[in-house]
Amino acid sequence: MTTRGPPRVNRVITEPMTDPDTVDRLGQDLRNAGYDATGVPELLGPSAHRALSRGEMWPALRATRDGSPLATLVRLFLLGSTEPEVAVHAAFPTTGLDAALAAGALERDGDAIRAGLDIRPHADDDNEYLVVSDLDSDTRPGPVRHDHVLGIGQASITLANAVIRERAERVMDLGTGCGIQALHAFSHSGSIVATDTNPRALALAGATARLNGQQWDLRAGSLFEPVAGEQFDLIISNPPFVIGTGVQQYIYRDSGIAGDGMCQALVAGVPDHLKPGGTAQMLANWIVREDTDWRERVGAWVHGTGCDAWVVQREMADPAEYIALWLKDAGETGGAAERTATDWLDYFAREKVAGIGMGMIILRRSGSADPDVVLDEITGAGEEVTGPEAAAFLARRAWLRTATDADLLGARLSLAPSVILEQRSLAGHEGWTTVLRMLRRPGGPGATLQLDEWGQALLAGCTGELPLAMLLDLLATAHGLDLGALADAVLPTIRVAITRGLLHPTL
Repeated sequence: MTTRGPPRVNRVITEPMTDPDTVDRLGQDLRNAGYDATGVPELLGPSAHRALSRGEMWPALRATRDGSPLATLVRLFLLGSTEPEVAVHAAFPTTGLDAALAAGALERDGDAIRAGLDIRPHADDDNEYLVVSDLDSDTRPGPVRHDHVLGIGQASITLANAVIRERAERVMDLGTGCGIQALHAFSHSGSIVATDTNPRALALAGATARLNGQQWDLRAGSLFEPVAGEQFDLIISNPPFVIGTGVQQYIYRDSGIAGDGMCQALVAGVPDHLKPGGTAQMLANWIVREDTDWRERVGAWVHGTGCDAWVVQREMADPAEYIALWLKDAGETGGAAERTATDWLDYFAREKVAGIGMGMIILRRSGSADPDVVLDEITGAGEEVTGPEAAAFLARRAWLRTATDADLLGARLSLAPSVILEQRSLAGHEGWTTVLRMLRRPGGPGATLQLDEWGQALLAGCTGELPLAMLLDLLATAHGLDLGALADAVLPTIRVAITRGLLHPTL
């Protein structure tokens, strides 16, 4: 890109970062300074970088005292520091200070300059990015603004890691926010439609796209209103799923619909907008009422879609803890926070809310007359849903839907390479007695299976060399068992083992 002088600023910009020329120049200055997912950790050093990830800023402040352009950028955008104008001017030689101020990237604070936005490096296995959002309450203390645009958080990373990264010609990012999901989807999509109800979010998402050389079709509107009559190969959504009274205090978290009605409406709208074979992946929260199982409520949602579904509840939050989490997230304190919390708790009490389910919903329009629905509670660390795991799970369930018992008996089955057998025993007068046999695939969501001694013996023989029917015959003969009864007892376990990726069939 040719270096030019600072552009003239002669118009009022209602939303930040909407001038393409300024965004281009800003991106050039950031990259020239080494403000990326490689340069920033190198500047900070391992210790300060780890501390920053924990929210401890003082080691990073100490590591960025040299006044270099990169140090100034880190202090502005990542540490929330106020910096001398001369240092900031030197960090933006191409953009120009006036243009950066007019675009909302920077703000004056007396005689010094501070960040007006959060612009931070981000990376996946293949690419480095820059992401634009609003500064959070940790960096800029106090309640966030009504139209606050959330940045990269644990929820958005969880969803990005779970998305199936297969080629998708048309992708929809519903509730795009700062654009993080669209950003990751660009490399495996033909086109992206990104929607949001918040004009500020669409402006910052547009800046994120432009900074990274991507083009998205940005549209304003709620749920599927902006894409009426359109269908997609992949729908991704990290919506404003927070369960509340229906008051929209903050756009990023509050849908304006009471309870979990927004998530229910989102699920219900998916089938009309998925192409045959298309997939939708979304984060959601749902109400769990007293004396009910969470599967009843969410199960009714997904069964009504006619799609195959995999729902994973990762956590069940206590109502008071849930409220405290979101008050802290928005930076609310004092009397206003107490009033909000009281109203919120009163609403939960009226609705007999025992807890709030937090998890992920994956839908696939398979075209089956008998959709396959699995509702899992998977809470263990290291058992998070990833894109490869989600794709493999749906593929295994699709195969099992059409596989008869005869197909299973004719299949050669192999244990997954990473599978381990865990056993627990109790001591007795005659030695150790095994009381638990658990087959486990580390890293696989819900990939565990409890076995009896017959199942343990059978699966030990699953090396992919002999059909299952022959393994059963050998086991029945060796122990004087009835072959038919043994098959009837074992085949359901085999189906579960395949579902969980513990066994792989080779036909």
